[in-house]
Amino acid sequence: MTQATIYLTAELPGPVDVPASAEFLRRNGDDLLDRWDGTRLVRVLTLHGRRVPVAMRPTGPPAAPSLVATVPAAVAAELDQDAFRAAVAAQFAVPPPSWAVLLDADPALAALSARSPAIRPLRLTDPFYALVRAITAQQVNLAFATAIRARLAQRFGCEYRVDGEPVFALEPEALAGAAVSTLRGLQLSERKASYLISTAEAILDGRLNVLALAALTDDEYLHTMTRLRGIGRWTAEWFAVRVLGRPVVVAGDIGLRKAVGRLYGVAMPTEPEVRELTAHWGTAAHIAQQLVLETCARPLPAVIA
Repeated sequence: MTQATIYLTAELPGPVDVPASAEFLRRNGDDLLDRWDGTRLVRVLTLHGRRVPVAMRPTGPPAAPSLVATVPAAVAAELDQDAFRAAVAAQFAVPPPSWAVLLDADPALAALSARSPAIRPLRLTDPFYALVRAITAQQVNLAFATAIRARLAQRFGCEYRVDGEPVFALEPEALAGAAVSTLRGLQLSERKASYLISTAEAILDGRLNVLALAALTDDEYLHTMTRLRGIGRWTAEWFAVRVLGRPVVVAGDIGLRKAVGRLYGVAMPTEPEVRELTAHWGTAAHIAQQLVLETCARPLPAVIA
């Protein structure tokens, strides 16, 4: 029997090229947790403490985009529709006013933006999932990391169905109570298995609280996050970008180092060199970073100078 559904439309603050901005989710496979099939983004949102499975289909041109959100009727009946529309509309980061100023000052970045003007960072709305995503991706092939997350979803996740598709959410309670040996059976290393368990425990006992983290300065934030087991600077910085929406350059990321090197004509810059090359990105760093990363996966223009 087909599950009854409700459709709601949320306008996005454009411009946003939804397919180009969400494509990274399926580049290395499907982790069953944050799903993009080329036409539809399926994920589980949290609204006022309640899990809400939703399928979001982009409509309209990038200049004036909307997401048509599908939710099960039983869930929709209890939703605050205005709050839900606002949550859907907040899926992508909005460029600050400094973005236009940066493009005027940086011809290489401006050329890249002219080619792909509406690529925006997709927010990861589940903090625990964001950390699981980062930890599983540490120092491994990203396709393998995606497969590991899919195994975690099937073994420990809570399954929902929306728009005819399953989608999972990971709850920290499930992983906090897991044995390292069980996670090892999913092909996680012993170290990463212990990191995931420790991260789940830190969320449950309040050491890892998004509202508290958001109130910290950048230095305070990095100090707090990197004191937690399994979270180094790379993981902390990606979390700051994807979850907190901070304009942080994840200069230690190998993919970003390659992309920045291609953009500015430097052969595989070091982490300090990336920080120096991107220092002028300022408060628009998260917008510039996503644009550069996505164009790294495709051929760059022949000339960007």
